[in-house]
This record gives sequence, structure tokens and C-alpha cells, in this order.
Amino acid sequence: MVNVWFPYGKTEICARIPTRNFLGAISPKDKPCVAGGREEILRALKNPISSKPLTELVNPGDSVAIVVDDITRPAPSELLISPLLEELNQQGVEEKDITIIFGCGTHRPVKPEEAEELLGEDTVKRIKTLSHNCLDKDLEFLGKTKKHGTDVYVNKTFAKADVRILTGDIEMHYYAGFGGGRKSVLPAVCGAETIQQNHKMILDPEARTGVLEGNPIHEDMVEAAKLADIAFILNVVTNSEGNIIKAFAGDLEAAFYEGVKLAEEVYKVPISRRADIVVVSSGGHPADIDLYQAYKAVDHALDSVKRGGVIILLAECPESYGNEVFYDWMIRFEDAKSMKKEIKKHFATGGHKAYFLMQTLQKCQVILVSAMPDYYALNVFRLRTARAVNDALREAFEIAGSKAKVWAIPNGHKTLPFLENLA
Repeated sequence: MVNVWFPYGKTEICARIPTRNFLGAISPKDKPCVAGGREEILRALKNPISSKPLTELVNPGDSVAIVVDDITRPAPSELLISPLLEELNQQGVEEKDITIIFGCGTHRPVKPEEAEELLGEDTVKRIKTLSHNCLDKDLEFLGKTKKHGTDVYVNKTFAKADVRILTGDIEMHYYAGFGGGRKSVLPAVCGAETIQQNHKMILDPEARTGVLEGNPIHEDMVEAAKLADIAFILNVVTNSEGNIIKAFAGDLEAAFYEGVKLAEEVYKVPISRRADIVVVSSGGHPADIDLYQAYKAVDHALDSVKRGGVIILLAECPESYGNEVFYDWMIRFEDAKSMKKEIKKHFATGGHKAYFLMQTLQKCQVILVSAMPDYYALNVFRLRTARAVNDALREAFEIAGSKAKVWAIPNGHKTLPFLENLA
């Protein structure tokens, strides 16, 4: 037997896979992380890409809005924020003039204890924070994107600031291509209408993981961020443990694209064959906070499993399914075809996740190991369930046969397997 450990919530669980069946573990490439994340961030801030240093972009008396990721993202926000605040203070920007905005997009607000977890207790005490609400009636209209005609409404505090800064991490994203950069504007601090107009383009064949060129969702996000007149970004690429490999600071596009080069090198992993069974973890907390977030790991794993095969998803899901529209569409629609028609006529954020899940279930079976009640997993989301990973493996071998081959993907949120012969 081969013991493979997978992140699950804030702990780990072990899968025992027969040696004769085990193809191996698929993980991000082993790049050395920097000894001190803070020093790397300071290096990036002092050496911005295609931009003046931040200290030359702000003046005493300026109001500053800094966007950080919410609790559903694994970005090391506390590490990013502290050096940024020091740079701003050095230029005479007072703390009372700084607002940190949690870029929640369509997600729920950040809880007070989560704000401390994300930013550190000291920062939360000193600096004003707020969670963006995409349903807020008092949003600022910035204009329309030229290519796709999206109406860009953003958070008013963000729009009214003299200086706007984006932070976050760059990783694979299953329809925007990559997270990071421009995504901290759209969807992070945009209104629901703007997000829906952007996300309805998920049906475009180029709106997929790891693709930026020709991806209409990405192009639209970039245009929206340009309308917001972003002064500076600070992004990082991390390894599977969440440690910083490299930081990228400076221009909205140039710094982001430099980060993407590294992210692609780290997270895209070639494989020589598909397996009958794939065991994938969403990466533990916070990536498996609910099924809505955890599904991304399944999407990333799709190219590593045979048609008719089995994906075992390990995701704690302490907040259950996570999105009411996701739930509603799984009840209302019979199949992916009917969902596709609805997306074309009346797109709703959350419905896209139901569509992706239904497409997956047409290709393979999914067994969920989680804390989510079976009622939802079985009756609403049409997944098989198991109480433990090794129970799920036994069931998967019953479906796929005793000789079935198995891939393990311990960090599915950061790993994109692809077949070398199809690349």
C-alpha cells in the first residue's frame, strides 16, 4: 500500500492506495520558496515592473483603497499588507486615510474573526476595513468595456479613493484563466450586474483554465480594471504549502503577466495517461470552505481522468454548498443542456457552477468525502458520498474494477494536469 496525505479543512487525511494501482501523485513543480516572504515582498515593492515605486505614486493626504482577497482565497494577505502600509506611511499617508476592502465579489461578507485571520489583529485594529457587497445600491459607474459592452459598477469607497492598489495571489482559474491582477477589480469589488455580464461568457471555448489569449472573460476583466485606474498591484505566486516563491509588483498588466509566466510553469503538470480513478483534494482550508469553492479542484482534475471514470473529491465543506443560485439551478434543471440554454437567456452567478458540475457528471462519477449532509450531496448535487477517503476508494474500485489505475492530486486548487501528447 502507498499512503498519500491530502489536505482536508485545517487538517490532513490519508488515502491507502494499492501499489499496483498507483500511478503517482500529481503536484505543482517543486520551486524553492523564499526564506523570508516579507523580504521578497519588499524586494518586489522596491523593484516594480513597468511602474514607478509606490512611494512615488502617493502623496500625503491621499486617500488609499487596498483590495485584498476574502476568506475563500489562500492569498497570504497579512504578509502583503504590512509592507504596503509601511511604504504608505513613509510617504506621509495617514492610517485614517487608508481603507482595506475585502474583494468578496458575490461571496458573503468577511466575519470579524476572519478579518483578523486574513490581516492580523494589529492591522484590523489600526486600519479601516470593509467587505464589498455586490448588491449594494450605492455603486459607482465607471463606464462600459469597449469589446464586450459590460457595464462596470464598482464599490464607491474604492472608486472615490485617490489611489487604488490590488493585492492577491496568481493561480489557475477555471474560466478566467488565472486569478490575480485584474480579478481584484472584476469580480472582487464590482456590482452583481457587472459580474453577471462578465461571467455569462463562460460558454466561450477560450474561457478556460490557464488560457488568457482570446479569453473574453479575462479581456473584459482587464478593461474593467483599466477603467478603475489602478495605481499599483502586488501579487505573489506560492507553492502547494502556501509559501511565497516570488512576488510581483507594479503595473496592472505587466506585473500580472510576469507572475502568470511563473504560475504556468509551477502549476501546469504534464501527465502521460489518464487514470480510471483520481483522488483530489481542494487544498484544505480555505479552498474547501464549501462545495461552491471546492469544485474548482474537480474542474482542474478533469483532464487526468478517463471518460466513465471516478473522481474522489476530498473537501470538508463546513459551510455546506455555499451559494443559493448554485443550489437552485441543481434543483431546477435536469441536465447541462438545459442549463446552457438558461445561461444564454438569463445568466445568474452561481448557475455557472451548476453547469460545470453537470458537465463533469456527464463524463465521470464524483464521490464526495465531506462534512456536508448527504441530503444535499446526493439529492441536490447528484454526487455519491463516502464517510472516509478509504471507503470512497473501495467504492471507486467497485465501479472501475480491481485493476483500475489511480492518480492522486493533493492540491487540486493549485494543480492543472494536462496530457503531454495533446498539449
